[in-house]
Amino acid sequence: MKRLTLTLIALAVSLSTFAWGRLGHEIVIAVAQRHLTEKAKANIAKYIDYDLKKDAVWMDTHRRDKEIAYTTHYHVLACDKNLRYDPNYRLEMGDLVLALRTAEYNLGEGNYRNMTDSAVVFNIRMLIHFMGDMHCPVHAHVDGVKTIWKCRLNGKEWERFHPIYDKIPMMLYGKDADPDSIAAQIDNLKAKAIKKVTKGDLYRAANEAIKGSVAIYDINPYGTYNLADDTVERSRPIIDRQLRDAGYRLAAKLNEYFNH
Repeated sequence: MKRLTLTLIALAVSLSTFAWGRLGHEIVIAVAQRHLTEKAKANIAKYIDYDLKKDAVWMDTHRRDKEIAYTTHYHVLACDKNLRYDPNYRLEMGDLVLALRTAEYNLGEGNYRNMTDSAVVFNIRMLIHFMGDMHCPVHAHVDGVKTIWKCRLNGKEWERFHPIYDKIPMMLYGKDADPDSIAAQIDNLKAKAIKKVTKGDLYRAANEAIKGSVAIYDINPYGTYNLADDTVERSRPIIDRQLRDAGYRLAAKLNEYFNH
């Protein structure tokens, strides 16, 4: 009963916050756009003829719309004690991997050509948003519970640890930062290294994203009340990498689906 109660609390908390915020999601998309093929760009533009960054948080702002309320549960994923992706905690609700696999099924192998325009747009929105969410550190839950403790950072009281890392792109880069400029700064891998990042299926991507996410707890262990004053700056390499790799993986999937 205690385990179930904690799991429900963690779920309620996760639904009250948006991974990465608008800026973080826009940075992920901006990185991806730097690596899209011309053919993929052209095919995507047949359905979304504006900058994809405009839909960066569409899945957040519409998550409770009646027609797609089921996606409310898709914004997190769970991992086991060995920090491997584990769908079993969320079988009834679904998770980030289910969301991305759904988009893959609907868009992949040219399937998008057999769908209505609105269905294609919706699946693109799922893909661009949930690939970003999968790389947000506090959206990877160990044993269903991870990020709900009260803490203090630089004199400010936080009711939960979770929102700190939802908002950390803005803390690092500034609320008025240009996502394209940030993308240009963090897009620093050569082609061979990018290929290594994007290798494999969505399950491998989930495991690699989890591995990157849990690095934040090397800075501040679980349950720490007084967070280190330099938590935000010490998190910069982790956040840069997670946003960058999310962008690379997003580009790889968009190219895979829309090069047909």
